[in-house]
Amino acid sequence: MFQVSQTASRPPLPAFSPKPGKEPGCERTFRLDTHSQQRVLHVVGTSLKTNLDRSAPPSSKFFSVKCTPSVQYSITPPPQETSHLSPIRLNGNSVLVISMSRASPQENDSKLSVWYYGENKKCLGIAVLHLTAVEISLDVDADRDGLVEKNNPNKGSWKWGSSGHGAILLVNCDSERTYRKKPDSQDDYISKVSDLQDMSLMVLRTRGPARLPGGYKLTMHISQGDAESLRVFRSKSPGGLQSTQRQHYSSFVKDYPLVLSSELLSQEVPYLGGIAEMNFYVEGLRFPDKDFDGLVSISLSLLEPISAGLPETPIFTDKVVFRVAPWIMTPNTLQPLEVFVCSTSDNYPFLKGMKNVVVKSGCKVKICQEYANRGDRWMQDELEFGYIDSPHHWFPVVLDSPRDGDLLDFPFEELLGPDFGYVTRVTERKDVSSLDSFGNLEVSPPVTVNGKNFPLGRIIIGVAFPTATKGRNMTKVVQDFLWAQKVQEPIALFSDWLLVGHVDEFMTFVPAKDRKGFRLLLASPDAGYKLFRGLQRDGHGQAKLFDGLKGEEPVTVEEILNDKGLQAENNYVQSCIDWNRDVLKRELGLDDEDIIDLPILFKLVAEKEDYRAVAYYPDMVNMIVLGKNLGIPKPFGPKVNGRCALEAEMCSLMEGLGLCCTFIDDFASYHKLLGEVHCGSNVRRKPFDFKWWNVEF
Repeated sequence: MFQVSQTASRPPLPAFSPKPGKEPGCERTFRLDTHSQQRVLHVVGTSLKTNLDRSAPPSSKFFSVKCTPSVQYSITPPPQETSHLSPIRLNGNSVLVISMSRASPQENDSKLSVWYYGENKKCLGIAVLHLTAVEISLDVDADRDGLVEKNNPNKGSWKWGSSGHGAILLVNCDSERTYRKKPDSQDDYISKVSDLQDMSLMVLRTRGPARLPGGYKLTMHISQGDAESLRVFRSKSPGGLQSTQRQHYSSFVKDYPLVLSSELLSQEVPYLGGIAEMNFYVEGLRFPDKDFDGLVSISLSLLEPISAGLPETPIFTDKVVFRVAPWIMTPNTLQPLEVFVCSTSDNYPFLKGMKNVVVKSGCKVKICQEYANRGDRWMQDELEFGYIDSPHHWFPVVLDSPRDGDLLDFPFEELLGPDFGYVTRVTERKDVSSLDSFGNLEVSPPVTVNGKNFPLGRIIIGVAFPTATKGRNMTKVVQDFLWAQKVQEPIALFSDWLLVGHVDEFMTFVPAKDRKGFRLLLASPDAGYKLFRGLQRDGHGQAKLFDGLKGEEPVTVEEILNDKGLQAENNYVQSCIDWNRDVLKRELGLDDEDIIDLPILFKLVAEKEDYRAVAYYPDMVNMIVLGKNLGIPKPFGPKVNGRCALEAEMCSLMEGLGLCCTFIDDFASYHKLLGEVHCGSNVRRKPFDFKWWNVEF
């Protein structure tokens, strides 16, 4: 039975409100045809909008609408007729909006017709629609709870913050291979089904008849620009494999064909019929960078045939948006998991001291043997540990510096593996300087600055002085990469005054239970001279630095204090550090009470036409921080009552924070080579509990 036209005596249904999750434009313009019956595929959650006057036969003055109960419609402007059975007067603005609220179990199971009449109410023509309704939804984890919900209204956009939304994509930069390995993102196939865990699940949900009407098809597509940043695979098995089953299906990699890539921007995907789900796996290919803001989108369109030989036209599109997860550094205040050091022919005392502090801290030590490090002992300078995170998975990722010393193969060959990612930035060798070593890359603990919260801390790098006409800088490709990660906004300090040029030569952070949860430690020649003047005042002017140290000429406290040239050099060094102190206070929201000055002296050495600073004795700020345990370069300072005065001062400053000092002999194997404990070690730490997508911008 048909439903007769709605009139004023029976108010028309309200205009259909599309389901959430669809793009704007889900109201589709449609043309009626009074000359032949039309078969129409309708997507639930959208509506068909047709101008009745445009399709009307000549001389039409009235119309009426009839439909089966499964079809809803509304008319605007609302009819003014008072009789329930009266045809409705047609005017140039008469619009019919048609919708269906549920999927059709079979094709053409619903019907709507529009009857046109002349002035004498004689029928002039009938437009008949045979309707088939289908539900289509492309779904992602837009609410970031680790599950793919159905038709989230925010799936097509991305918003930062705890009340934000939008799906997250990991760069697939680990390697499931252990032999002839390379990052999985370099393969356009799935080498092991376990690799699916590194990808983001996307689900195509459909409901409707067993098959689409002839000529209709579903296509998935991406833009050329986004194709550089993602790939999409699909499961041939309806619903895909559950995560608990994947490990048992490693031989079925052929069941995950590539759907979209830089070579395949659009591809038809199957319509399964009935109530069905199809799993897709989205793979991130590159991190945010200067030319990539991290946002990508994937669209699914329903195409309608027009006529043989002519292209199909889209009648419905659903879109989802992902943000590629940034690379995140971990500060000293996070729990240490593994300590990495090199073994060389001359660093046994260093290794012994390192093992001692690592054992105290309850974490693991991993030693890179000499055959692998080839004599390159600077573990900190070659790499930086970080991680990437999403609601469904996380894993550590090592950032390989462009320094490329003899340790250059270590990050790739020894660290890259299953659930351990790798990323690097490559530039011309002529552009690489000492400032590209990652002793020049640090990160603060979480801070709040002028009301702005940085819950993951801020990255710190060293560069040339802002007004310098020449000088060394961290290479642009690395700086661009760090800035593009967004969630740990970098701070640039002046480090080119140092011969090596690394920020870890004059600053570090240690945990504290009070104030902001940490202290900034700064090298301070002023604190060094104050300590030595106090020793002289107390009658210890003849106490010697380097006393008994093989190959070193001892020097007394008095000799240091009487060396006017050394004093002038340290005045210069202190001015450089003070400039950085002011920057750090401003950019990290610190007070003087948040900073501890360590008694460390420097000296200037000639480098070509310039003079740059190196530590006069082992640089105690260049330490390793493992929870409450500190591994500090043994300074070999003047002894008072049998105890090194520099060690005693350091312990006094740190033990007040509940920290334990272990002094490590790195003099011959590191200090003499212009590095210290921190330069020769590296720490992989536990990730933040705070989730990066909750950062407020």
